[in-house]
Amino acid sequence: MKSIIYLSILCCTCWFWACISNNTTNLSATKVKKKSYTIAIGSCSKQTKNQKILDTVLLYQPDLFIYLGDNIYGDTRDMSVLKKKYQKLADKPEFQRLRQNTKILATWDDHDYGENDAGKEYPFKKESKEIFLDFWNESKDSERRQHPGIYYSEIIDIESFQLQIILLDTRSFRDGLIPRNDSSAFKNDYRPNPSPDSSFLGAAQWKWLETKLKLKADLRIIASSNQFAHEYNGWESWTNVPHERQKMLRLIETTKAEGVVFISGDVHWGELSKLAATANRYPIYDLTSSGLTQNWDSTEPNRNRLGSVVRKNNFGIIEITTAAKTLLDFKLINKHNEIALHHRVPLNDLKFKN
Repeated sequence: MKSIIYLSILCCTCWFWACISNNTTNLSATKVKKKSYTIAIGSCSKQTKNQKILDTVLLYQPDLFIYLGDNIYGDTRDMSVLKKKYQKLADKPEFQRLRQNTKILATWDDHDYGENDAGKEYPFKKESKEIFLDFWNESKDSERRQHPGIYYSEIIDIESFQLQIILLDTRSFRDGLIPRNDSSAFKNDYRPNPSPDSSFLGAAQWKWLETKLKLKADLRIIASSNQFAHEYNGWESWTNVPHERQKMLRLIETTKAEGVVFISGDVHWGELSKLAATANRYPIYDLTSSGLTQNWDSTEPNRNRLGSVVRKNNFGIIEITTAAKTLLDFKLINKHNEIALHHRVPLNDLKFKN
């Protein structure tokens, strides 16, 4: 009986949104006349697998869906193969419904970039970029086509509230990671790189990011394919290049960019991490949602984690309520439409004290 009721609700929801948003793929993101705004996020979506979780996403009627990387599993140096793998996702009815009814933004991670754990050394990054931008319907005059890499930002006006979305490119410019080898001081695949010359974003992207953080905005959501605020665990993340993570925190401080929140994917589980406030900075939250279709056989300890880890397939929700006191509700929803994690943060908590 529950299955029948759920299916009926789903069908009605999809029909309703299809009727009112026939051509929403290229909706303008400049002005929204409402007191709330809902962002859904997800990552790690294997194109050969069931995508029914996307229909569950639609039940929340998100204003925006952000793909955080590993949006397909390409893993190839043959660009014709990469195109075919993207087409498998495009052919999924669930993906088509999401695309028809919700504005979508996307960045990439290693598997849709082209190679597992690859950085700037991947030889087909230019070709892969063009396939990526074409698939996500970027216009021919898009600013993303005017520079190396796929980083991008836009401002969304929610009445008098300004939301800034920043999509980072954590692949095109990142130096190679340092293998753990057999040292007992480290675990899993990688150890932190102590060299101050190693880079995660590259000089041009860092300069671009500084200009974006100086723009006026009430809330800034920074999409990073790799986790930012968690504890080191030996897998790919900002903790492998710790001086770059510190550079990001210093940049937030020096630009006085308030309301910064990170979203991330990659790890095949969901969690909410928090870097505690310091004398010079407010706390930094990082909502990790992974994966839409992928699971992992274990999860890593994380002393920065708030609440429990979400092992089942999941997507994330950030609800922004702007009436009176602005509130952020961070949620992780599993494929059974169960709220597996919920944490509320007043936007005033993400402001500098001085």
